[in-house]
Amino acid sequence: MTINIYVIRNRLPQEIASLESEARREGYRHITRLIQEWSAGETRFEYEGERLLGAYVGEALAGVGGMTLEPAAVEALRMRRFYVHPAMRGRGVGRSLALTLLDHARSFCSLVTVYAGNGGAAKFWESVGFQPCGRDGHTHVLEL
Repeated sequence: MTINIYVIRNRLPQEIASLESEARREGYRHITRLIQEWSAGETRFEYEGERLLGAYVGEALAGVGGMTLEPAAVEALRMRRFYVHPAMRGRGVGRSLALTLLDHARSFCSLVTVYAGNGGAAKFWESVGFQPCGRDGHTHVLEL
């Protein structure tokens, strides 16, 4: 299975609607917030170091993940709005998104934070090198 990672700029892909639907079905609202904040112009992942990525398997948007400035720490970035379609989990989509963003982050900062919303997310972030650290609104940190 080939995973292609693309930077999302200017507009969200149409396929984000199906990811949002899946996320809502699972009880997650962060993709809804991504769409709302993007539409309102509040968060567009456009500041220095910020980035939003889409992971595609074939023509299908299999997942999204982003990185914004970390408001609680100087010269740090925060992983945000990560979601992988349930049918694509365990196939390397999330890992590809995370590692691509971390590689990008190395040019901009020495610390990346994330808020893992559940135990499965915590295990995932720890598998890519993050360490538990519950403070300042995040659950994990990674020193680059």
